Amino acid sequence: MKIFERCPSLYDVPTHYCPGCGHGIAHRLVAETVDVLGIREKTIGIAPVGCAVVAYDYWNFDCSEAAHGRALAVATAIKRVRPQNIVFTYQGDGDLAAIGTNETIHAANRGENLSVIFINNAVYGMTGGQLAPTSLLGQKTATSVQGRDKLLHGYPLKISEMLALLPGVCYIERVSLHNPQEVLKAKRAVQQAFQNQIDNLGFSLVEILSPCPTYWGLAPQDALEWIKNVMQKEFPLGRIK
Repeated sequence: MKIFERCPSLYDVPTHYCPGCGHGIAHRLVAETVDVLGIREKTIGIAPVGCAVVAYDYWNFDCSEAAHGRALAVATAIKRVRPQNIVFTYQGDGDLAAIGTNETIHAANRGENLSVIFINNAVYGMTGGQLAPTSLLGQKTATSVQGRDKLLHGYPLKISEMLALLPGVCYIERVSLHNPQEVLKAKRAVQQAFQNQIDNLGFSLVEILSPCPTYWGLAPQDALEWIKNVMQKEFPLGRIK
């Protein structure tokens, strides 16, 4: 008896992600959501600039590329001219919370009827492991070799808590991929964000704490423990709005 199979919205192709990276899990959660809700022929994903720049190589539904940080501007345009489609962005912490902060805040403030999947791995993964807006205090990166210093670099940016204050935002939840139980919670949150769009409720965002063993300098299992024991203290899990 078959108990597990690849969902139709995922292509059967090799991954380019590093061993232990969380993007593969997050991609599957999105694909499973699209299939469970029966919206594959209506879905349009916006791929970011970052580690997931070629997300469209894995998803078997329509996707568009966006310039770095402009995913929500592209998503807004597509949704406004094709309101019958389900449009989502899939963005990392650099794309969404650094170069794209302006687009993120204003799309949320306008209450655009979009779903946002925000991958927070606390580092710039594609470009060499530099300090990200979400890097933790004391975290060593390629551009904070002695650790993040609040006097030099400021504090980790809690974008989800910031966006939750805006009246146009209907739903924000922070989830994690560090164990199977949390992955199931993440799946439910992703489905909720897409269902909100189907119900025309406004702007939804799911922040996913995702491991980056390569640039954290940890073995994959240790990276999962780091999320549980360290990262969650700065970015607590749960529904924020």
